[in-house]
Amino acid sequence: MEEIRTPIFEQTELFVRSVGEESDIVQKEMYTFEDKGGRSITLRPEGTAPIVRAFLENSFVNRGFQQRYYYIGPMFRYEKPQSGRLRQFHQVGFEIFGSESPGADLETILAVDNFLKRLGLTKYTIHLNSIGCPECRKNYREALREYYGKHLNDLCDDCKRRYETNILRLLDCKIDHELALNAPKSTDYLCEPCREHYEKLKDYLNEFEIKYVEDHTLVRGLDYYTRTVFEVRHEGLGAQNAIAGGGRYDGLFSDLGGGTVPALGFAGGIERIVLALKAEGIEVPRKNVHYIYVATIGEDAFKEGMKLAMELRKKGLNVDVDIMNRNLSGQLKHADRLGAKYVVIVGDEELEKGVVVLRNLETGDQVEIDKEFAIEYIFEKASKE
Repeated sequence: MEEIRTPIFEQTELFVRSVGEESDIVQKEMYTFEDKGGRSITLRPEGTAPIVRAFLENSFVNRGFQQRYYYIGPMFRYEKPQSGRLRQFHQVGFEIFGSESPGADLETILAVDNFLKRLGLTKYTIHLNSIGCPECRKNYREALREYYGKHLNDLCDDCKRRYETNILRLLDCKIDHELALNAPKSTDYLCEPCREHYEKLKDYLNEFEIKYVEDHTLVRGLDYYTRTVFEVRHEGLGAQNAIAGGGRYDGLFSDLGGGTVPALGFAGGIERIVLALKAEGIEVPRKNVHYIYVATIGEDAFKEGMKLAMELRKKGLNVDVDIMNRNLSGQLKHADRLGAKYVVIVGDEELEKGVVVLRNLETGDQVEIDKEFAIEYIFEKASKE
């Protein structure tokens, strides 16, 4: 799997074509500006469309399939700030290009589930649905139109507009949620290939003992989704309880001018995941592996300590050096706050003896090491942790 990074801003047209002109993101939430060249640009509200754009522009198709990418970075949406909903937020995501197999859907959901479990989270539920392909959605849209047509006067203003422009969005409305619960189910209108794909995915999930809830109101907020959609909701977060979600977008490549490339992925909201960890009382341990703090006393000792730190860094160790002219006690306290496992102490006395002192902050044990052998000794000691 490779990391991929895309620009913070893209041409506005990218999101209008991919996310959907009638989606809430495009209609209400995008930060859109005109640059000095008169071009319309938008701060990215989500990560998938920019990755597909980069994939096409750089001819990554020539690498063959399947391809996997992950990303992490800031996204921007103009929303009313509240707990779990920020105007600048961060997402971590995972995309698979090239496979139409339900096995790829399984792998994506397994990746989400494993990621959350490794963090220690338990109080979440995976919601699952299939919204079919463009062909079988035609009949489904008509069924929704007939159903909601009987309730037009009861709909909120946004849903009255969506009824005319993008009727699937009515299922996603928080105000008219009760109506959505009794609406026709997309799974009842799936064509045979889409039905086989969905049933096979559920078989896989059951085989791997992944618990899920079938939710026929789940459509997600992006128009590029096809077939599988899923969302992970945490019980401790109130209204903004979706901590991750994703699905298939088999038509997005062709929508953006590429060929037919089956694809799917997910994104997790980092801030919401942090809130979920807090709700469950989970403290993520700080990664202390190979962390060394060099404490120095005096000018000559500082230069010697900096040389030692540079050599240790060349070996791949995470090394910090005091540059605040603290006394030794202050440096040791700072090293402890940073989570260092070892402190290397260099002072005038050590320089005269040609040694450095290595102290284990967890046990308090320390040992003098001949300067000639200090680099190898410290590296070996730290690498065993």
